[in-house]
Amino acid sequence: MSTTSSTAGPTGLEQLQALRDHGMPTGIGPFIGMEPEEVEDGRVVFSASARPEFANPIGTMHGGIAATLLDSAMACAVHTTLPPATGYTSLDISVRYLRPGPLDGSKLRAEGRVIHRGRTVRTAEAELTDHQGRLLATATTTCLIMPPA
Repeated sequence: MSTTSSTAGPTGLEQLQALRDHGMPTGIGPFIGMEPEEVEDGRVVFSASARPEFANPIGTMHGGIAATLLDSAMACAVHTTLPPATGYTSLDISVRYLRPGPLDGSKLRAEGRVIHRGRTVRTAEAELTDHQGRLLATATTTCLIMPPA
């Protein structure tokens, strides 16, 4: 059963399910090889293969890669909670790096979850783990919800 009306367009959940089912054609996803694995109301999981190009000058995974995976998972988790034609933008993001990430082609997994569904502000958290399930980084974000004009 569809939750959209023909004039309003798809819900955020439907948009993210389509990305999961058909791939991420644009944006940062293809650039870093990020793929949506799981999409449900208030929860999104992205994965990417760690690779040598993700290195910083000291030879460990660049913090920006971890932050991008975490930010994408959190923001898209918020996106799944939105009705048709509703926008959002990040107000802040906080990342805590716990251990160096691999560069060996192994799988990275970022899971984002909405933890507060306010009318104008929503909050999410995420965890980034390696292929062995070890926690690499955590993050939180606050998003401003922008209803249709």
